[in-house]
Amino acid sequence: MSGTAVLTLVTLGRLLFYDPRLSGNGTQSCASCHRQELAFTDGRARAVGSTGQAHDRSAMSLVNVRELKALTWANPAMTSLEKQALVPMFGDHPVELGARREEVVRLLRTEPRYRELFPKSFPTAANPYTIANAAAAIAAFERTIVSTRSPYDRYYYGGDTAAVSEAAKRGEVVFYTEGLGGCFRCHSGKYFTDGAFHNTAIIRGQTERFRTPTLRNIELTAPYMHDGSIATLEEVVEHYAKGGQEADQKDEKLKKLPLTKQNKADLVEFLKSLTDREVLEDERFSNPWPRMNTNQHE
Repeated sequence: MSGTAVLTLVTLGRLLFYDPRLSGNGTQSCASCHRQELAFTDGRARAVGSTGQAHDRSAMSLVNVRELKALTWANPAMTSLEKQALVPMFGDHPVELGARREEVVRLLRTEPRYRELFPKSFPTAANPYTIANAAAAIAAFERTIVSTRSPYDRYYYGGDTAAVSEAAKRGEVVFYTEGLGGCFRCHSGKYFTDGAFHNTAIIRGQTERFRTPTLRNIELTAPYMHDGSIATLEEVVEHYAKGGQEADQKDEKLKKLPLTKQNKADLVEFLKSLTDREVLEDERFSNPWPRMNTNQHE
């Protein structure tokens, strides 16, 4: 695919991402659960679909999603953004967007901007107006949502020695010290996730494992954990400091930590240094339908 076609595909995907007409009742878009100002989460403990049905999980951030090995909280097999885009669109366990296939295809064929962009994005397709192509376009847009402009990045990669506070620097030591914080054992690499699934003992007797979320922009994505059961970063740190709840299948890495009050406060400051506020206002990721109601629960 040529560079021009790729840019056109991303433009198309951005329009689709923000289009509430892709939902069954025309009230929600992908952006309803993935709001730019909240680092592409929704600020809810558990996501709510177009019918008002609450989900079992919170909405995960889409920032840097192109770098992830697995895309959901609990399904290691879901590794394709194109396939994942179809789940909220047509899934009914629970209902998310609640779209109807015939209505989606009709929209793709009749909306003037789609009539123009689908043939340009898929120039060799005999019929470019397909649901599979719509999913491919949404995935292409999602891959462009990249965040690498936090104070942490400016300090380590941009040479800005004043970007990170002394408290955050102390917190980084806690984060990377085995036997103290040791957070790096699961939150590793440039994107602060090992991509693996762990039983983090959120509730007593927990048996399920959930994917390690990225810590980038974590300050903006409260409430926390797969079920939104922890309200603040301070409470998250306290949960891990205590070694989690009692659970027979708890991850072996979870043990009570010898953290002081100062250690905990510094660790929170380090986590906040991973916040990239530029991604919240980047025009490339914003709503291209300014007059269209995207029902983003403001």
